[in-house]
Amino acid sequence: MTQPDSFHVYDTTLRDGAQQEGLNLSVADKLVIARQIDGLGVGFIEGGWPGANPKDTEFFARARTELDLKHAKLAAFGATRRAGMKAADDPLTAALRDSGAEVVTLVAKSHDRHVELALRTTLEENLAMIADTVSHLRAEGQRVFLDAEHFFDGYRDNRAYALEVLRTAYEAGADVIALCDTNGGMVPGWIGDVVNDVVESTGVRVGIHCHNDTGCAVANTLAAVDAGATHVQGTLNGYGERTGNADLVSVIANLELKLDNAVLPSGTLREATRIAHAVAEVTNVPPSSRQPYVGVSAFAHKAGLHASAIKVDPNLYQHMDPALVGNDMRLLVSDMAGRASIELKGAELGFDLSEDKELVTRITNRVKELESRGYTFEAADASFELLLVEEVSGVRPTFFEVESWRVITDSRPDDEALSEATIKLRAGDARIVMTGEGNGPVNAMDHALRQAIGQAYPEVAKFELIDYKVRIVDQGHGTDAITRVLIETTDGASSWVTVGVGHNVIEASWGALVDGMTFGLRRHGQEPL
Repeated sequence: MTQPDSFHVYDTTLRDGAQQEGLNLSVADKLVIARQIDGLGVGFIEGGWPGANPKDTEFFARARTELDLKHAKLAAFGATRRAGMKAADDPLTAALRDSGAEVVTLVAKSHDRHVELALRTTLEENLAMIADTVSHLRAEGQRVFLDAEHFFDGYRDNRAYALEVLRTAYEAGADVIALCDTNGGMVPGWIGDVVNDVVESTGVRVGIHCHNDTGCAVANTLAAVDAGATHVQGTLNGYGERTGNADLVSVIANLELKLDNAVLPSGTLREATRIAHAVAEVTNVPPSSRQPYVGVSAFAHKAGLHASAIKVDPNLYQHMDPALVGNDMRLLVSDMAGRASIELKGAELGFDLSEDKELVTRITNRVKELESRGYTFEAADASFELLLVEEVSGVRPTFFEVESWRVITDSRPDDEALSEATIKLRAGDARIVMTGEGNGPVNAMDHALRQAIGQAYPEVAKFELIDYKVRIVDQGHGTDAITRVLIETTDGASSWVTVGVGHNVIEASWGALVDGMTFGLRRHGQEPL
């Protein structure tokens, strides 16, 4: 489905977002991310800078046969031709021409000091470079957008020249001029005033590209739209150098859900949470739990007062229905929890506790007592579900009985330390003694435990530990402090988090491992002992 041209949503994750510190994307990564972003329904995906970056050149070459975009058009990013030569003779302009991209986004200097100090040319030659490159690419059949780099700073220093850059590009055939807050130093009121002046003074079609150095990138983008911009640029999850770019999902969600401006195809915004997290997996940048709209904590409620109100009407403590962006409401069970929190969390997990006030009180008190000893259940739903089942049925689900376990770590000079875990347990009708080796004590325990119970429950072969977090709970006690461990386990289809607490990291890890295996077996329909 082709997006209407009256309003553009332009994604630059693969180019500007990829400049984030520690983010390194392969060509295969970029192809995967492009497909995900296309699923959001954006109009344009900026693939990179062909000719200047070999990976980006390869990306555009492979995109011709490997990308079948349903909504977006690919845009190639590049610069105006170099000073003193013709655009038709510039090899970097040729790379844009040969990229196969329908759209080319040119970056041009709009700040007079940058022209003279960075480009080392005259203001007149910079205008000639813009006009020549835009008109050349237009004549070759490509659509051209222009990113006016450092526009807002240039506007402050030399308004007349900054506006002349925009007019020159527009008259040469650029469809859109994106005003760039390249240094990210603007705030919404300033952005609105400048964009309004540009629209009234030049008549060009205005876009907006904001960085987040003041923490205002999303607000600045919305202010520009309010002042007349009809083209917004941003990145998934706010990726970008320094403090990042405008988070495109937040921009879109605010435009659609708050300002009634339909900028995506119907229904695609409901994919936002899934896509944001899928892209985070590819980039290997952990998603922010507190990210607006799509973060796992965006609709999470912890305080008992909130839960009591949500029990009556979820909208009393939520600004919108999380399903509109593909997210879910979550009730966090913690020492701040009241009875309503426990009831709602129980209902979320499939337990109707509303008729048993004594049971709810008992569970609430137990949660608070355990959290006083260092446990946390707000991030460990699987452990809480096991606790809930135990309190409801009177018996904790058990699929194996552990007799004992021990771990030995052997370290030798000039060699890597090796850990060995020995576990004795009963599973099924057999007594099993199993030894496992690993590159650390937890790894060794995990191997030994899965091998032991796997003899009775073959499905544990699918279970894999995918995340492991350690926290010292009472740091004032130094090495004698209580340790808390959170372990995330997957069966390939879903994942769950369990918690363990102990006087040392090994003991805490064992508790979380056992809970993880127990929950997994219960989820797979095994009958407990």
